[in-house]
Amino acid sequence: MSKKKNVSNTTIGFESEQHVRVSTPNKIKPSELQTFEPLTDNQRKFFDAYGRGDYFIMLTGSAGTGKSFIACYKAMQEVYDKNSSFKRVVIVRSAVQSRDVGFTPGSLEEKMSLYEQPYMQIYHTLFNRRDAYEGLKDAGKIEFISTSFIRGMSFDDSIIIVDECQNMNWEELSTIMTRVGYRSKIIFCGDYRQTDLYRKQGDKSGLWKFHQIAKTMPSFTSVEFTTDDIVRSSLVKDFLIAVDKYDQENT
Repeated sequence: MSKKKNVSNTTIGFESEQHVRVSTPNKIKPSELQTFEPLTDNQRKFFDAYGRGDYFIMLTGSAGTGKSFIACYKAMQEVYDKNSSFKRVVIVRSAVQSRDVGFTPGSLEEKMSLYEQPYMQIYHTLFNRRDAYEGLKDAGKIEFISTSFIRGMSFDDSIIIVDECQNMNWEELSTIMTRVGYRSKIIFCGDYRQTDLYRKQGDKSGLWKFHQIAKTMPSFTSVEFTTDDIVRSSLVKDFLIAVDKYDQENT
């Protein structure tokens, strides 16, 4: 993605009496959000849909096309808009490996933090600051939650990003939709071909069914990304094109 850079200064606080060095977290300023423009036609379609005020959007298709990135970007841009009623970005993700997450060392919070790593990278790029994600969480601008804990919750005045939604079964996807509260919008990002669910255990993605039902709703907007939209790297693009060719020749 093309961008205009803003570089922030890091300040260090000192405890004058004891002369102990203390790290003071910086406030993440709206002016630090970088400017990005769509790089492909389908990215442009999403930007246009978002600009129209569409509030139920699904971005599906090939990996490496920037679906999660542009969703996080437009959502944060709107949260920081003084004329917007949205107060936070809520990122929802299924901890697929939580089916056996008990075997992972550490507390539940430490285990769940593994699923936040991609967003730390995204917000680092968006704000050109490594502490951006944690700073935004501390300020209440971002909330991360697993589908394991979403029942009974309601999200008002929020932009909800449901990421890696191909890793969710029908019950998870249905539950998320019923959590959308007043003055909120929701964006789904996923790729049918990348599911990590253990089909041998009868756990299968509910994305196809969800998508078919959503298409019957007048409020629904869908953007399908292809290998032509890959922006991650030429190697990723070459590999995924080769995978598509192999699948076509062997199915």
